[in-house]
Amino acid sequence: MVWVRSEYAGELAVVSAWLAALVPWNVTYASIPGYGSAVYLRYPFLEVQYLLGWAIDDRSFFLHSIPAAISNQAGQVVYDAYLAWAAGSALIGGAVIVSIVYYLAEERVENGPVDPVRLIGGLLAAAGVILLVATYLLVTLGVPGLPLPVGALLLVALGAVLLGADRR
Repeated sequence: MVWVRSEYAGELAVVSAWLAALVPWNVTYASIPGYGSAVYLRYPFLEVQYLLGWAIDDRSFFLHSIPAAISNQAGQVVYDAYLAWAAGSALIGGAVIVSIVYYLAEERVENGPVDPVRLIGGLLAAAGVILLVATYLLVTLGVPGLPLPVGALLLVALGAVLLGADRR
């Protein structure tokens, strides 16, 4: 069954790549004994951390880029999960770059050797799977709270729809 008609597949691919860059791939609510609670929103290119009921250096809101988040976790048990996050984000970044080129030069890209819809779909699906692995690592490594892979599942679904699009 085809979910997308060929005349709309390109637009869906571009919008899907941009959406992938804006939706958090992981949302975690954690209760931290002795302190309070924390909410982590992990977007493809940054991590937002809200501390509820407590603060660090009078701050309850933190924003970390991927390199900062990875360096903060160096030597910690979640380091591999953060490396997987970086790999998934690199694939999303690639999909965004392809989508921008596709948006700006649609006819030339359509006539190229690679179908841009399938390329973006493959990048998003692969990123989603890698981010699901990162979520699995967060869960199995004993991170407090329950990480919900909201965006990662969305990426797998969008990737599957784009890979299955009718491209006649």
